[in-house]
Amino acid sequence: MPIVDLDGISTRYETVGDGPPVLMFSPGGFDSSLENWTSFGRYRQLGFVDALSASYTCIVFDRRESGHSGGRLDRLSWQHYVDQAVRLLDHLEIESTHAMGGCVGCSTVALLAVKNPARVRSMVLFSPAGGVPYRAKQLERFAQHLGFALEHGLAAVVDLARTSGSGFSNDPRVGPWAAALRNDDAFAAHYVAFELSRYSTLVSGTARLLFDRDTVPGPEPEDLQLLDVPALIVPGDDSSHTPSAARYLQECLPLNEFWDVPVVEQTPAASTARVMQFLAKH
Repeated sequence: MPIVDLDGISTRYETVGDGPPVLMFSPGGFDSSLENWTSFGRYRQLGFVDALSASYTCIVFDRRESGHSGGRLDRLSWQHYVDQAVRLLDHLEIESTHAMGGCVGCSTVALLAVKNPARVRSMVLFSPAGGVPYRAKQLERFAQHLGFALEHGLAAVVDLARTSGSGFSNDPRVGPWAAALRNDDAFAAHYVAFELSRYSTLVSGTARLLFDRDTVPGPEPEDLQLLDVPALIVPGDDSSHTPSAARYLQECLPLNEFWDVPVVEQTPAASTARVMQFLAKH
């Protein structure tokens, strides 16, 4: 698969199919690799890429610090993820696209539309991540990682990331830069040399910036209320994809279709048909 340098962040991506573009923001939290559309949780059965690529060009990619994409020791924000997406569109010479997010990908899709409304034809927000238990879980992960780093040092974080193979979602000790630590020796060397007190500030500040509310993180509600990009919202129903998160987006977005169907009835055939029906109108 091609890898492109986007402002110093190597980004692995793939285009599948032919037709109008659909930029797809992967599910999987801090392990948002492009394979998650076909291998992660319920998305393994839903088969969106196979279904959509019959009529659209699906653009899937590893979010920065995920899969085989690179990383940087930034105070991570949703805007960083938007910047990566915009640069990928620029690289592919795509002026406007449909945008689809699964799980945590919905936050970046929504902020992409807020910041670049002319470039987003429509949004599919499938099982958006958010809610009180979701936020608590994310903050706990960051606290566990920081505790491990402060006790054992950053070299121990690198060793653990490279030997365990686990991502931040499954083993918080490895932190949100685990994939880059495995894939990039230069990044790992820079990481080990980083001052631990500054790293503590970076991690704490990232957690506070990314997960600052008990609903869908990312764009401000007032910005969503002023957004004229049509959206299809499909609710989840578990502790990380609470029904309230989807309802929040429904309340905020003026041009939305809410597919009010229980998860058990969101079968592969029904889900792909509903998404295709929505995209065809925009």
